[in-house]
Amino acid sequence: MSDFPSRITYPQAQAIVRRVADARRLGSERVATRRADGRILAEPVRAPIPLPPFDNSRMDGFALRHADVRGEGGTRLRIVGEQFAGYSAGLRIGPGECARITTGAPLPAGADTVIIREDVREQEGSIAFDIAPAPGADIRSAGEDVAAGEQVMTPGQLLTPARLSLASALGMAELRVSRRPTVAVFTTGDELVEPGLPLGPGQIYNSNRELLMGLLRAQGLEPTAWPSLPDDPARIEPQLRDAASAFDVVITCGGVSAGQKDYLPALLAGQGEIHFWKVRMKPGMPLLFGTLERAAFLGLPGNPVSVLATFQSMGCALLDGLQGRAEPRPRRFAALAAPWRKRHDRYEFLRGSLQCGQDGRLSVLPHPADASHRLRGAADSDVLLALPDGARDYAVGDVVEVFGY
Repeated sequence: MSDFPSRITYPQAQAIVRRVADARRLGSERVATRRADGRILAEPVRAPIPLPPFDNSRMDGFALRHADVRGEGGTRLRIVGEQFAGYSAGLRIGPGECARITTGAPLPAGADTVIIREDVREQEGSIAFDIAPAPGADIRSAGEDVAAGEQVMTPGQLLTPARLSLASALGMAELRVSRRPTVAVFTTGDELVEPGLPLGPGQIYNSNRELLMGLLRAQGLEPTAWPSLPDDPARIEPQLRDAASAFDVVITCGGVSAGQKDYLPALLAGQGEIHFWKVRMKPGMPLLFGTLERAAFLGLPGNPVSVLATFQSMGCALLDGLQGRAEPRPRRFAALAAPWRKRHDRYEFLRGSLQCGQDGRLSVLPHPADASHRLRGAADSDVLLALPDGARDYAVGDVVEVFGY
């Protein structure tokens, strides 16, 4: 078990995860646009039509020719018809004429300006107004938002509601997206008991399963929870191999340290490939990453805050890479609301609460419980604070990166 990187830095580990994920990128599929929320786009999107597709009115009012507008003494125009949204009335506006028009309705032939309803007086089949609208006022021109043939989205982009709305406006009922990875989730340890059952001596309830399943669902995935693995290598191996032959990703919690019953590193070394084991980070140092059968294998430490920190950092990087996500996740930074003494050289994640003051500045208050087994601190917090390599004292106001969860 010595032919792989061990005790590497956090940036080195992230680089390895991204490289392996990129080499194992998943295929694509076509899905209905209305079902593509949160998916990663797999091909360029070009506009088959312009947006808007035709000249139309921006307001309710009257369509007219600007050449008929009089600067002095006011303007009077004869109403020759109505143009509502959703169809063309076939109107043509001649000299001295206008047509009633509603928002979004196509501009009648001959018209080049709209005056809003509130600015006119309507009298006996005509309108009068003293305010002179600017030429082209309140008209949305065809193609002013998107030109036909223009590329509006690129592969690797996350399909947000706004992007899906744009695709729908262009008439696209389907989009090609990266296939979502299938994920098998295992927790390990003879001490685990399912919630609702009585605890025996030395036993604890299985909290990591719900933590990890929730984190995966928050990524838009539908993970599969497998039964907890016992501390028995003869029973662990067949279950992991079965999952690894059927899923894209296998994630385990626990069993990756150097204890007498931490069997996963040796199993992965013998049956698959280890890409790294142990990262200079806190919490999460025993993190194990490799491949087994067809699956990428991510072995998370057993303490719940270690699960949270390693999944949010390495797990999300793995899932993004498998789906070909090209856009980096949004980064946020906040000023420390309390001092913190970092006494070690490892990359560290703290729990904390994000706050926004009336001055619009983000601040974050570190939670005093920094041990990786203290789940209450994670439950009371809403972000992880990232402190880079190196021991140092952090003062109030120092800016750190924060990750929501």
